[in-house]
Amino acid sequence: MEFSRTENQTMIAQAVRDLCEREVRPNVMEWDESQYFPKELFTNHFGPAGMLGVFVPEEYGGSGLGYFEYVETIVEVSRICGSIGLSVAAHNSLCTGHINYFGNHEQKKKWLTKLATGEWLGAWALTEPNTGSDAMRMKCTARKEGKEWVLNGTKCWITHGKSSDVMVAIVRTGDLLDSKGMTTFVIERGTPGMKAGKKENKLGMRASETAEVIFEDCRVSEDNILGKEGEGFQQAMKILDGGRISIAALSLGIAKGAFDASVKYAKEREQFGQPIADFQAIAFKLADMATRIEASELLIQQASDQKNKGKKVTTTGAMAKYYASETCVWASNEAVQIFGGYGYTKDFPVEKFYRDSKLCTIGEGTSEIQKLVISRNVLKG
Repeated sequence: MEFSRTENQTMIAQAVRDLCEREVRPNVMEWDESQYFPKELFTNHFGPAGMLGVFVPEEYGGSGLGYFEYVETIVEVSRICGSIGLSVAAHNSLCTGHINYFGNHEQKKKWLTKLATGEWLGAWALTEPNTGSDAMRMKCTARKEGKEWVLNGTKCWITHGKSSDVMVAIVRTGDLLDSKGMTTFVIERGTPGMKAGKKENKLGMRASETAEVIFEDCRVSEDNILGKEGEGFQQAMKILDGGRISIAALSLGIAKGAFDASVKYAKEREQFGQPIADFQAIAFKLADMATRIEASELLIQQASDQKNKGKKVTTTGAMAKYYASETCVWASNEAVQIFGGYGYTKDFPVEKFYRDSKLCTIGEGTSEIQKLVISRNVLKG
């Protein structure tokens, strides 16, 4: 398989890198320390740059690109700040992606045109307090009253749970444990009965807002259903297949950021009269990091290629997400070790890469869930 970067991919990567160097890097630690989510960055810069509607067709205001270009975008943002990379990924692949894949023309015209341009920010709500990986037991429900549906329940760990302008939520409309008993609704901010709950105080990804969303007799028109009643769970699983490529790309970006910082530091830091890069113990760490990062990238490219061709990516996406996320945590840990005592301080970037990295082995399916998905498909033959 040939995965050489096209001229367009190279141009996109450079444009994203330049934008983030200018608008993100100077603010990284301030946003992290204060847990400030810079929504204006998305509205004023990322939207106009075409970074918030990467997959969205041009007729709805998007860039109309594929997964290779999308991965380049997420990687370059995440090399500088994992938090911002996570928010860009969640907006594109979850909320916007769900509407793009399953919405009708009128729904796309209504919501995608605002999401793709950055006028609106999106959120996606599947997880609940007691049903993380066990989505079939969700307790957030919707009952039909005439041409409206009334939603009640709580969703948690929602990226942009407070700041989003529109949310895609999967809730139970049928029996418990029925895979056809869930339905997808689009709910606009300001809809009576929908409110934001607790904002999470997190180890890492602190500039990416994570919060509860609470529905209390929230009335939504039947016109806000994506697809048909009862299709929510199957839709969510398809969205998560692509979303795992997103988290793999996020992981790759963080790992590359930690690696870049480590190489630079190893060349500059001197001990015993020579740069620490000259010591085999450090040089071998860098060799291992480079190799695992390269392997992660190849897995992501393979999954992206299959996704672009419309093939099923359940296994390859899970493999890419599993390996890249574990590599991300490992590489960030190695980076802190290379920096020594300085790596443990907030004066250098690797402590933040280290904190941000852990989310990648948890979000959109833990490493254990990825191994479950992979092993089940392997054993099917």
